[in-house]
Amino acid sequence: MTFPSLASSPVPASPSSSFACDEKLSCSIEEFSVRSSDVDGERCLPTAVIATRHWRNYTPMRLLTRSFSYQHLPSLGSDSPDGSPRFPWQNAASRWRLGARWSLTRLMTIAITSFVILAMFTGHRYRPHRDHHHEEPEDEPGYDWMHFKRLNGYYNGVRTLVRPSEYESENRWNLADSPPAVPLKGSQLPLEPPLNPIVYSPYPNYTSSEYTSEHHPVQECFIDADDQVAIPDVYAYPGLPQHMSLPFYGSYKTLGLEENVCFERYGRLGPYGYGYDESHHGLGPGLASEKAGSEKIFDMAGHTDYRNVNWGQSQQRCYEKNKPRFEESPSGGKKKVARQAYVLRTWTGYKYTAHQIFTLRAMINELSLKSGGEYDVHLLLHVKDDSIPIWADKKVYQDTLESNVPREFWNITTLWSESLMMTYYPDPFPDNFVNMAGSSIHSVYRSAHMAIQWFSQQRPEYDFYWNWEMDLRYSGHYYEFHSKVGEWARQQPRKGLWERNSRFYLPQVHGDWKNFTEFVEKETTERDIPENDVERSGQMPVWGPLEFKNTGMLPHPEGTEPPRTYTEDNYEWGVGEEADLVVFNPIFDTTRTNWVFREDVTGYNRTLPIPPRRAAIVTVSRLSKRLLNTMHEETWRMRHSMFPEMWAPSVALHHGLKAVYAPHPVYFDRDWDPQYMNLRLNYPEAPHASPFGWGEHNMLGGSFYYNSAFSGALWRRWLGQWENGEGGRKQEEEGTGRLCLRSTLHHPIKYEDGPDDEPENA
Repeated sequence: MTFPSLASSPVPASPSSSFACDEKLSCSIEEFSVRSSDVDGERCLPTAVIATRHWRNYTPMRLLTRSFSYQHLPSLGSDSPDGSPRFPWQNAASRWRLGARWSLTRLMTIAITSFVILAMFTGHRYRPHRDHHHEEPEDEPGYDWMHFKRLNGYYNGVRTLVRPSEYESENRWNLADSPPAVPLKGSQLPLEPPLNPIVYSPYPNYTSSEYTSEHHPVQECFIDADDQVAIPDVYAYPGLPQHMSLPFYGSYKTLGLEENVCFERYGRLGPYGYGYDESHHGLGPGLASEKAGSEKIFDMAGHTDYRNVNWGQSQQRCYEKNKPRFEESPSGGKKKVARQAYVLRTWTGYKYTAHQIFTLRAMINELSLKSGGEYDVHLLLHVKDDSIPIWADKKVYQDTLESNVPREFWNITTLWSESLMMTYYPDPFPDNFVNMAGSSIHSVYRSAHMAIQWFSQQRPEYDFYWNWEMDLRYSGHYYEFHSKVGEWARQQPRKGLWERNSRFYLPQVHGDWKNFTEFVEKETTERDIPENDVERSGQMPVWGPLEFKNTGMLPHPEGTEPPRTYTEDNYEWGVGEEADLVVFNPIFDTTRTNWVFREDVTGYNRTLPIPPRRAAIVTVSRLSKRLLNTMHEETWRMRHSMFPEMWAPSVALHHGLKAVYAPHPVYFDRDWDPQYMNLRLNYPEAPHASPFGWGEHNMLGGSFYYNSAFSGALWRRWLGQWENGEGGRKQEEEGTGRLCLRSTLHHPIKYEDGPDDEPENA
């Protein structure tokens, strides 16, 4: 239970599968360690015991190749003096050396052991990788995609801004023609941005007759109780840095996002305390950074005073002012606006840096206060010490809260613990198929969904619950992204939806979304699949609740049975229906991968085949109240559960709920051939080659995945950070200025050191 007087809102975010190890621990490939990260930070789970019980989940051939496995990617290791990863895109001269630096004795031991294990346990189950297993010179890249040229247009700054009509992408899609010249020196460029910043407001015109004819009017909200501190605007530039790259998969146009503006750090974060000092109530970062032209933003925006702010009260006041918007109109004349909880998973011991505070302020201002109360932002705080009785004593609860969260966020925080979940969802949870993590079913690592299910039961007033993570960043406007994603998902038809969900959408390969839809339909229905082909039968279209052998299931929610047959439907069913689940990576069939957690399924009769499953890597998502209620009932009543990234998609699959993968734009650091990317991501040659398994190395150079290294590197360069020999104040001032990026969802961002930490000789 929660103490309403102590927290105005709360929900949990789920754990991602970020397999980065805590600096205090070490994982060795000899231990067959499973790399993992729970909600509360990174850790390594030694799995010697697990490995002996589940040898069939490993292929020792990976030890003999230059391609590394899902469990251990050397490219994520730390070899820099400060312990941070070093990535090739940060220095054109640097190369990834993927050969393991082992002694000859160790190599021979591992090789012999691997062959023995292979013969005893794996047989022909897995095929070795086909990619370049021959000997290569030590300075050659180890993965095929590393041979593609680095894209440098991301680092062109505000001095290269051009109007959309003048913009030319750097991408040549690995074709023969030479890429455009990318300016690296600033001598021929204007000293300041050639375009002026503009207020960026993606909200409906709340005062227009068009809006007020369908909705209740929106009452303006303020940060303070006296309605004196207005909510600041966000600023963007109405153009793009010349030769900036295009995204490789996903699409701005498809989701309805603006693609012809860019955001730099002062216009994006300045309204929340970035770029000015304490005398103006700022937090400090940005003072020593390149800032030519930024005074135009502060002249328009001023400096907002966030001292003494109480975000819980601010959100509550905004909701009360606009309460009629969220209620059914008795006369039926006005449309009800959905209420949404935006829940960020945090934990005791989490460090709230200035950059994290900028991000939280942006979310609250842009999602909640500027929208007239459509969202409430919550922190769901995992109390890692199970001996603290947060449910038994208000003072213990408050002391724990105050010692772990900055004051301004106290009243938007709700506390929970694993021991609380053990009480709420008590044992037994029998019949687990494979527990690869080796931890309790109530551990946050295996069942983070329990906390958000619990939260949705404590706070049932919301229509949707966003399950968000603390290491996500968005360079664009939060309201635009979330509202457009929700609107787009609502318009998606049910026909072919699960099949489209399972694929990466590459506009350079698939054309527009209509063409992609038709292509997937053709590919799905025109394959001749024998009825007795169990392995390929999962390729048949999903249409309504999925039937499978079981010894007990909940009844399906109302409205999930198809109104007509699959062939009779003309992409009508589902259009205008809110999505129960929205995710940001494809929803894949786990049986077609060697994803390490694919069989962590609990509570289903083990004398029957394991239930069909779907999963989406990175557990950030939007979940409907209907889906969370079903997940809750499945958990406490049926004692069913799965690994977090499988649970929500699989419940939606079983019960015929509407699940949607939103194809947001994702960038890569190299100029991939689109056809090659399509083959690698959508048509892996074998389960082990899937990007949702050992083929995950293909995602290292992207801007969004659980292990994307380029994402953090690009984000820190955008902040003006000196990173592995590039960036920093001096280079920006002498070159093209600070970076200006399109709206991009970045994950994971593990640290955000500011430009003030730049070496003196940078």
